[in-house]
Amino acid sequence: MEDATMSSAEEPAPSPAAAPQQQQLSAAKSLSGVAWTGGSLVGSLNPDNHGYRVADGQGGYIITNTHRKYKRTRLNADGELVAEDEDEIPSNIVVQFTDREGSEVGEALDVPTSAGSAELGTLIRSLLGEDDGEGDRGHIPYAFFAKVTRKVSATNPTTGERETKSHTDEVDITDYASLCAFLRAHREHVSTEQTLELTYQPLALFKVRPVTRCTDTLPGHTEAILHVSYSPDGRRLASGGGDATVRFWDVNTSTPRHTCRGHRDHVLCTSWSPDGLRFASGDKRGNLILWDPTKGTASGTIKAHSKWITGMAWEPMHSNASCERLVTASKDGHAKVWNTRTRRCEATMSGHLDSIEGVRWGGEGLVYTASRDRTIKVWNANEAKGRTGLLVRTLTGHGHRVNALALSCDYVCRTGPFDHRGDVPDAPSGDRSSKEWRDAAHRACLDKYRAFKGSGEPERLVSGSDDFTLMLWHPTESKKPLKRLTGHQQAVNHIAF
Repeated sequence: MEDATMSSAEEPAPSPAAAPQQQQLSAAKSLSGVAWTGGSLVGSLNPDNHGYRVADGQGGYIITNTHRKYKRTRLNADGELVAEDEDEIPSNIVVQFTDREGSEVGEALDVPTSAGSAELGTLIRSLLGEDDGEGDRGHIPYAFFAKVTRKVSATNPTTGERETKSHTDEVDITDYASLCAFLRAHREHVSTEQTLELTYQPLALFKVRPVTRCTDTLPGHTEAILHVSYSPDGRRLASGGGDATVRFWDVNTSTPRHTCRGHRDHVLCTSWSPDGLRFASGDKRGNLILWDPTKGTASGTIKAHSKWITGMAWEPMHSNASCERLVTASKDGHAKVWNTRTRRCEATMSGHLDSIEGVRWGGEGLVYTASRDRTIKVWNANEAKGRTGLLVRTLTGHGHRVNALALSCDYVCRTGPFDHRGDVPDAPSGDRSSKEWRDAAHRACLDKYRAFKGSGEPERLVSGSDDFTLMLWHPTESKKPLKRLTGHQQAVNHIAF
């Protein structure tokens, strides 16, 4: 006990110089360990905390960041473990080929990312058991498509709130030099750690030579050309422009036929009758002028609307052999049916709350109007089924204004009795205004429309809108859309079958 007491008593007291050093060591020990500040170890509640801290021996500490972004590693040429570059694309990727029906072809394969469309074509032909032929000739070329899913932000038209939706596109791999170039371009949407599904599609064996030069130039207008339209037989062309003129051109010789003056403002729209004997043009002041395209003279002027005319369409010839009726649409929100022979308005179709942007006269005796009020209205134009201009139904579904319409029977109604050569089958040559020619033309129109309806598919309507979508309708049967077609990233301004 005495020895122990003496040892404790004889232990020298720390010198004043050593006291600060011991305090620093004690403080350093207290700093080592897990960083814990702000009530949270890691996460959004404590964004300043980066991991573990170690005393530096000088009264402070060093943070060892254990939460940095994980990087994959690889062995270099010297056998050392190094981190891969974030932008580096792996040398191989697992690919699964599928056909257009979604059926898988063969097993998933490990394919080099340096492979292009030619190498992928060779691979798919091998899987399908096709012979490559000799050299680059004799085999079927293939196109390959990959599905890319993106997040698209859009405004809900009902609630007005921003919503994020998934949108899937098919990207053509042949547009890129290799799989590596495709993966680098779509690195944010395509993962290299998952199986890449490629859809293959055979291409035609012939090649189309690209148009590399202009074949003809048709000068004449002194201001912007705002609308052009071909005649039903395809042999003449009409144009309207900001110089307030309508010009007729011979397509075969690329020469002007007539320059027609009569409008006092921009000519915004033009339209040929299905028999090719009448022509109509509408301007910014709401005036409608009827022309004789063979002579280039005006046959009548009508003050059709209070604001500019946005569109017009003729009644199909299979519905009326005389080809006398025309419908016009305007920014004033009205559509009107005119008899071009008597110059009288047969019906005024009112109901839209804003400007009408497009109009179509269908093959079933219905007129379709698309408006900025986000609706499409269907009107009766067949006197045998009721009063002309009677509202049949209203098609709703677009979230923004409707800019354009297209009918599946547009080509049949526009070309009238003419075939692909510009001739009328079984029609006598000579005067198109003769009764014999008109009877033969009417029969040809009926035969053409019956052939169009032979598939049993009802008349289809497609609408394009500022909401970036298209909608497919069966307007003769229902007011509900069949399908919403997405893919555009901006407003849809024009569509055609």
